[in-house]
Formats: sequence, structure tokens, C-alpha cells
Amino acid sequence: MLEQKGNLLIHPIKNVSRLKTILTVFAKNGFSHLLQKAGLGRYIITKISSKAKQGLSTEEQLRMSFEELGPTFIKMGQVLATRPDLIPISFCNEFKKLHDQTQTVSFKDIQKVLQSEFEQDLEAVFSDFNDDPIGSASIAQVYEATLITGEPVVVKVQKPGIESVIKEDLDILYFIAKTLETYLPELSVYNPVGIVDEFFKTMQLETDFIVEANNIERFQKNFKDVKNIKIPKYYKKYTTKKVLILEKLNGTPLSQSGLLNLSEQDREALIRAGIYGYFKMVFHDGFFHGDMHPGNLFALENNCLGLIDFGVVGRLNHKTRSSITNMLIALAHEDYERLALEYIELAPYSETASIDKLSRQLRDLIAPYFGLSLDQVNTGRLLLNSTSIVAKHGITLPAELILFFKSIVTIESLGRMLKKDFDVLSYALEFSQDILSKKYEPESMVREFTEFSRDSSRLLQQLPVHIKNLLRKWNSPKHVHRIHIEQLEEYSKTQASGFKSIAYSIIIGFSFLSASILQIFSKQQDILSMPWTSFFLYMLSLILLAFTVIR
Repeated sequence: MLEQKGNLLIHPIKNVSRLKTILTVFAKNGFSHLLQKAGLGRYIITKISSKAKQGLSTEEQLRMSFEELGPTFIKMGQVLATRPDLIPISFCNEFKKLHDQTQTVSFKDIQKVLQSEFEQDLEAVFSDFNDDPIGSASIAQVYEATLITGEPVVVKVQKPGIESVIKEDLDILYFIAKTLETYLPELSVYNPVGIVDEFFKTMQLETDFIVEANNIERFQKNFKDVKNIKIPKYYKKYTTKKVLILEKLNGTPLSQSGLLNLSEQDREALIRAGIYGYFKMVFHDGFFHGDMHPGNLFALENNCLGLIDFGVVGRLNHKTRSSITNMLIALAHEDYERLALEYIELAPYSETASIDKLSRQLRDLIAPYFGLSLDQVNTGRLLLNSTSIVAKHGITLPAELILFFKSIVTIESLGRMLKKDFDVLSYALEFSQDILSKKYEPESMVREFTEFSRDSSRLLQQLPVHIKNLLRKWNSPKHVHRIHIEQLEEYSKTQASGFKSIAYSIIIGFSFLSASILQIFSKQQDILSMPWTSFFLYMLSLILLAFTVIR
């Protein structure tokens, strides 16, 4: 598994040659000026013309860079394509053009991985193994085989050396992101290190098949009583970090166009099976499949739906599930204030968040689509795009919520393959209303009351300690009370200016009075024969008076 890095580069760059290659590709595609400004120009291998890639947008230049740099960067672009809360929508739309351009690894190399993981010859595990892959992605290749027990299986094998390639690229990405944040503060609004962090978390899970096996086991438990959803079993004896062996599903992937020949009744049954299964995951289990695209779903006998590929999953706590329910109801009733409130309550506290402003912007985004026919509106895409508006208000949403919105987009596209006027919102509302009704059932109320009692008990237990620490802090001679009042600095300047005016007035009055007293005691009524001291004080008074009036 990839090592935890956090927000800082822990290890120095080991592959300087790869760093130079990456930076040269970025420079060649139009980012030379940024790299020079960030002090990374010394790593660029060849001199790049400033006219490189003229006429292309920044989004196109970045997408072309990712395509040229290979699997790690293509995968990162694909992940970012579904995260409008992290990057502008224009970049998301461009990154959707990225497709896996992976080369198939020879079976000879795959065989070495299998033998290394099993520590025995393949003949001891498989009675038959088809060495032509049925699928190949950036991380793994998939094969059909038969176990020595006679059971047909699918074998997912991690490509040799892919983990070290990803690790090296991640080290470099952290280095570049940290450098850009340090030397180009104008880019900090996009949080480059945070983006790499999100990608790291995704890759950390997808490069460990034991994690996926545990996900499968949990889905099997959740769907053991659901007849029209099939979760393939995995073979724990042969599953390792780099190899995953699954039961083969005998069915047709929903990505095949032949399904359109099914009767309307059968298609409706498949839709309902998929929708029921998906919303059961979301609202009842709080544990859902995060990548339910047509290639991962199979039409089986008796209108049963089979699921595969459990590397990406989402986990939702009770609070997030309740918020999603309220969001869907708010969306159906065009209640943008409620929608904005749910976003704000889900995120950590933000001083910049305004319900009124956010609700107006959400209305401007979503309202024009109401009234259109169902095949013209993509509910999931609207929700996903709304996260970019929320991000502009300084609101950080849970990653699980973004994954839910992304999966809604996929479910909606899948539904419309089988039924043109498919409306995911109407199905979602059925489950939302069910969740709301169950919220007030005795069992749910007892659970919520128990949670409330537990939280209250903890608060009461910790309150005396917190008060004691607060009093000790206040009584400490080194403690400084810091009070921030808006516009206090402006008020201080005005007050200081007033004190100066008073001081000048006192000096003017004192000078004029002193000059007059000296004039009286000299008994000289003629101005020309007055004492020089009086004359000096009179002139000082006039000068200060003029200065004060002008000021």
C-alpha cells in the first residue's frame, strides 16, 4: 500500500530524472512561465519557446500534459473530472476527455506476479487460465480462469511495478504542489496540496485489493436477503494485496447495446432492481458502490442485477444521510434556502458562508431547468455542479457527498439507456419519504435519544475540566486578552487626530494669552513698539491656527 504522506512532502525526490521529464512536459504545453516563476525552471531539460501551444486554452494545455505523462496523471485527471468542488467546472469538462491509454502487460510478467503472490505454481491453483485479458486499466488486468475445484472465476492482477511508478509520481506531485503554493500564492485558492491529497487517498485504496475484498464482504452481508441483486463472492484463500479472485457472473454487461432489445417490462424490472439496490446502499446501509457505470453492472437471469468492481465505495453517517434526504426533497420543491442550509450544516463552520447569497446562486443555477422534459435534465449533474458554487463560499463539503452526487450522475445515465424518460429524482423521493417516516419510528427515536444522551453525558463530564482550564488560562500572568473589533484601527486614527487638534488648540490659546499678558504689562499700546516676545507668540498662534484649520 502507498505510504501515508499527509499534507507535506516527507521523502526527498528519488527520481530526479522523472521530475525533469514531468516539468519539461508541463513547460512544453504552455506552463513554462509558471514553472520559472516558482523557481522550477532549473529542472526543465530543454529550452522551451514562450510561444508553445499558443491558441489553446489553459484547460486544454493541462489535459494534454496529463495525457502525455501517463497512467498516474490520466487517473488523477479522471478523478478531478468529478470534483467541481476542488477545481473550476471548465477544467472538469476538459478532464472528461481523458481516457485510459494503457498498454497491455504481457502474460509472462503477469504470471510472475501471480506466482510471487501465491508462492506456488499456477497449476496448483487453476485448472485452466486464459492468458488473453478481458480487461486492462491503468492499475490492473483482468483474466478468466477456472479453479482446480472447477469453479469459473475472474482474476484481477495488479500490473508489475505500477505501485512504485505511482509512488514516485505522487512524491513529485507533492513536491510541485508545495512549491507552487509557496512561490505562487495566487494559486493557493485552488489548494494544490489538497488536490494531491485527495488523489493520494483514492490511489491508496485502489492499489490494495484486500481493501476491495473487505468491501465485497460487507456488500454481501448487506444484500444477503435481496433476491434481485447479486454480489459475487471472492475467494479469500487466494486473495492478496495484488491479486483478487472473484466468482464469474454469467450475464450481459449493461454497457452492451443488446440490452435495448429487452422488453419494456424487463428493462423496468432491471431499473427498479438497480435503483432499489443503490438507494438501499445510500439510505439504509450508509455504504454504497461509488462507480456504478454500465460496465460494472450485469443483467442476469430472472431480471437479477449483478455488481462488480468494489474498489471505490462511499460511507455515509446518519447526519449525512439525513441531509441528503432533505436535499432531495428541497430540490423537488425548489426550496433553495433549505438546500443552502443543508450544505452549510454539513460543512465545518465558515465565517464567509451566507445562506441568502448561497440560496440565490443555487436558484440561478437550478431554477432554469425546472419545467423541461425529463430527458433534458440531469439531476445528478446539477447537484455536482452546485458544489462549485458552494466551494466559492469557503464551504468544504465531505468527500462522501461528492461521491454520492457523482454516482447519481452515473445512475441517471444508466437509467436513460434503458428508459428515455427516466427520472432519478422521483425514485429518490420514494426512498427519502420512507427514510423520513422511519425517522419517527420508536426504534429510530430510541437510537437518536441514546446518541443525544451519550453526547450530553460526555459534555457534562468534560465541562468542569474545560472550565477549570479556562480559568487557569485567564488567571495566568502571561495570558493576554485579544479582542478584535472591526474598524477599530480606523476609529483609533480618528481618535488620535482629535487629540492632536485639542493639543494644538491648547497651545494656540496659551500662546495668544501669554502674548496679550506681556503686551499689557509692557504698557506699550503701539503694535510696532510691542515686546518681541509678544510678537513671536502672536505669530506662533496665527501659524498654528492656520495649520489646524487647513488640517
